[in-house]
Amino acid sequence: MTTTTPFAADTTLLSDVSAAVKTAGLTLRDRYTTHPRGVSLDEVVGEIHANDDAVLAVLREPLLAARPGSRWAEDELAGGALPAGEWWVVDPAEGNINHVHGLEDWAVTATLVSDNLPVLTVVHLPLTGDTYTAVAGGGAHLNGVPLTVSAKTDLGATLIGTGQAKPGEDERTFRRIGDSVTAMMINGLVVRVSVPATMQLIHVAAGRMDAFWQFSDVRSGLVAGALLVAEAGGTVTDLAGRPWTTASRDFLAAAPGIHTAALDVLATIA
Repeated sequence: MTTTTPFAADTTLLSDVSAAVKTAGLTLRDRYTTHPRGVSLDEVVGEIHANDDAVLAVLREPLLAARPGSRWAEDELAGGALPAGEWWVVDPAEGNINHVHGLEDWAVTATLVSDNLPVLTVVHLPLTGDTYTAVAGGGAHLNGVPLTVSAKTDLGATLIGTGQAKPGEDERTFRRIGDSVTAMMINGLVVRVSVPATMQLIHVAAGRMDAFWQFSDVRSGLVAGALLVAEAGGTVTDLAGRPWTTASRDFLAAAPGIHTAALDVLATIA
């Protein structure tokens, strides 16, 4: 993934987006319990939608106001290219399923996408207060401190990850995930399989993990992490090795020293 838009100079926009996302995070934090909510599928889905609606009620308008002329990508589970121009791709509760089940891996994310490339992102973790930010050409940061990806060069020494992008994907995708996990277990050191994608990608950007791949194009789970990893010095492509955009069908973000080796392993998965 490559970005050319000089968003690094727009400190006001980053400040406004950060403030909006943190405020929205308070709403999501207030809805959190350490016990699971919902037993039936309908109850769990209802809790998920209630989280989304509560956060969007306080997040949508401030983001649109922060970037006049920008538009809103409505479906957070959608994939594929967006029309030309600037779009907000937001996940009001990234890791919503974790939130509803009393787990701690969830966040609020907001990413500005310009002509199908992420150019500014904020990922806020309300439970810890940590905020990850990145702007095209301006680097990636955690609470203002620069991030750098892993320096590893040996795939056999890596902690790498993948996960399910959304419920109800086709059987071929599920089988590819399983085959790829097996292949990476053979070639890597340890493989994490978890959701959501963003909560693994922040670790890749921070050098705590070495790579993350996904057989999916769900935009809201990838755009924030893609920009964070790229701006932290990582390599972000599709699984054919081409630069990643929202039009790409699959995804790999890795430390540059192991990207080619990871790509070679994943290329064997039909």
